[in-house]
Amino acid sequence: MLKKQTHTKLIILVDPDKYNPELINRANNCKVAYIFIGGSAVHKNLFEKTVKSIKKITKIPLIIFPGDETQVSKHADCILILSLLSGRNPEYLIGKHVKVASKIKASKIKTIPVGYILVDGSKISTTQKITNTKPLGSKKEIIETAIAGEFLGKKLIYLEAGSGAKKIINSSIISEVKNSISIPLIVGGGIDSVLKAKTILISNPDYMVVGNALEEDPDFLLKLNKLF
Repeated sequence: MLKKQTHTKLIILVDPDKYNPELINRANNCKVAYIFIGGSAVHKNLFEKTVKSIKKITKIPLIIFPGDETQVSKHADCILILSLLSGRNPEYLIGKHVKVASKIKASKIKTIPVGYILVDGSKISTTQKITNTKPLGSKKEIIETAIAGEFLGKKLIYLEAGSGAKKIINSSIISEVKNSISIPLIVGGGIDSVLKAKTILISNPDYMVVGNALEEDPDFLLKLNKLF
């Protein structure tokens, strides 16, 4: 699951508060490799219900992309254990993980440790607000943080411009990070047009994640599908 790829694979991100079954129905007929579920600020008590609903209508693997320690479900296929390497807030490096460790272990769900790196997307993201951390802007620091993440034993590196970012991550940064690590690279944030998606694909990350744009327009997935 979530291995190195010759060509970029598409992942869609579902916020439980904005769940639309029609998006999953469209995904069933598109080249969607995985579905992520989670959010930085999930207010409604719908996480478990949404996981079960998605599993009923698709065979696409469902992976938890947790915004906090409450987002755990044994009904998902996997959970990403995110360490916010771009920040220096211990709560998001290890604190949250300690709080939920026993719950995850009891669920017997497969886990994948991920180096999560927030990159400046020219907009203050929800993740930035909640974690009280700043995104990275320096290419050198982004690359070295990704390398450090691999040294720390992470199995994936996730470069995130933030939900609704005004700009996507620079192609040269993506390419250099990919060439600097031997583990899979995921890229997301601000991908709300075919042109931006094409720009990301030029740098050939292992996976590209699209979320916000699909909440506003599920049919955008049909346009993205033509690129894969």
